[in-house]
Amino acid sequence: MNRRDCLKQFGTGFGMTAFAQLVGSQMSATQMARAAVSSNPLAPKAPHYPAKTKHVIFLFLNGGPSQVDTFDPKPMLTKYNGQPMPSGNLKTERKTGNLMRSPFEFQKHGQSGIEVSDIFPKLGARIDDCCVIRSMYTDRPNHEPSLLLMNTGDKQVGRPSMGSWLTYGLGSENQNLPGFVVLCPGFPVIGPQLWASTFLPAVYQGTYIPNNEKTPDKLVQYIRNPELDRTEQRRQLDLLGKLNEMHLQKAGADRELEASIQAAEIAFRMQTEAPEVFDISKENEKTRARYGESDFGRGCLMALRLVEKGVRMVQVYHGNSQPWDSHDDIQNHKRLARDADPAIASLLEDLKLRGLLDETLVIISGEFGRTPVVEVSGLVRVQNGRDHNSHGFSTVLAGGGIKRGHIHGATDDFGFKAQDKPVHIHDLHATILHLAGFDHTKLTYRYSGRDFRLTDVAGNVVQEILA
Repeated sequence: MNRRDCLKQFGTGFGMTAFAQLVGSQMSATQMARAAVSSNPLAPKAPHYPAKTKHVIFLFLNGGPSQVDTFDPKPMLTKYNGQPMPSGNLKTERKTGNLMRSPFEFQKHGQSGIEVSDIFPKLGARIDDCCVIRSMYTDRPNHEPSLLLMNTGDKQVGRPSMGSWLTYGLGSENQNLPGFVVLCPGFPVIGPQLWASTFLPAVYQGTYIPNNEKTPDKLVQYIRNPELDRTEQRRQLDLLGKLNEMHLQKAGADRELEASIQAAEIAFRMQTEAPEVFDISKENEKTRARYGESDFGRGCLMALRLVEKGVRMVQVYHGNSQPWDSHDDIQNHKRLARDADPAIASLLEDLKLRGLLDETLVIISGEFGRTPVVEVSGLVRVQNGRDHNSHGFSTVLAGGGIKRGHIHGATDDFGFKAQDKPVHIHDLHATILHLAGFDHTKLTYRYSGRDFRLTDVAGNVVQEILA
């Protein structure tokens, strides 16, 4: 029972009478409901101050890529390969053994000379456009709470996703497409809770698109109605709107009904642009070849096209479940990077060529990193992998007001723990919101008697990585 129904039914309705008197001098419940439905919650909104970031693309390497095998070279790890960690056994989720050097070589790239693993050669060639944070850390060494923290700012289910906060604060530049789109061939661990709006209005939740499909009709089911033309569909929606208004006149504001009305309107408008924007065959063959034929490659190309059309945030997961979770054999990273590397590099290149990189923040990260020591638990078949590591990992940023060709922070000599200029997930979120034009302490939503925000009660903007 919601609070309004409680006021209606308890104490013979006197509570509702008092409520009606309270709001009557301002606006009736019916008028409030009509205003909520008639207004467009996805209309563009002004942030607290001029924004450098207008769009966000989050390339999520779900499963936890290893920092010491990608963006954080450690000569000491090579020197002491096969020996015990000098500091003693590490506090990790599973049983681990001695230090294990990276099987991959690192090369300096660009004018910045930033070292990148040879499994990412194409991204390395564009590293001058990037900022590498080598001192990220999080709170838990297991997937579920770390995925939630990176996506929603809290370790437990029930908080709005970062994409929902961004669209709540900024709206969207294109009313014919969702403000927040999620592309994944399957589902990451936890699934839809990672892009939910929870207590924010439902219109701000992420729209999930299974990018293992290739044609627009399969990517977005029922995007076309073969039986009704747009005029007839509009007539039916208008009739439905009148029926809903009759309900609202009797019952007052109804968040679930309002969300359904908004969802129907967005679905109707999507028919004009979604088939076009999701049809990557519109790009020339050479462009498609650069991104690759993988799900992730298609997802990155779709992200480019969505941002071009004004979508506020696009999140591209690398694969179903947790592909980067290399407990058994770190050599799996090489196979995964063959899909990720050309797609990421091509996205950065095309954003720059199309004049979008300066206003689009690209985030490349997993939920945590991996240990510099080998995993020897009984759960692995081949003892050539690494366990989860919440104490230190790397995140790469590009565009959207980020300092280019820059390294921020460092882990210890072996790449286990963030040591210099550590950056927590709350700090990353505060910085993202700052780039989008928001004071993260003031972008709030009143729910259940308190003001909630993406960064909870923490977070500091990382000023040193701002251009």
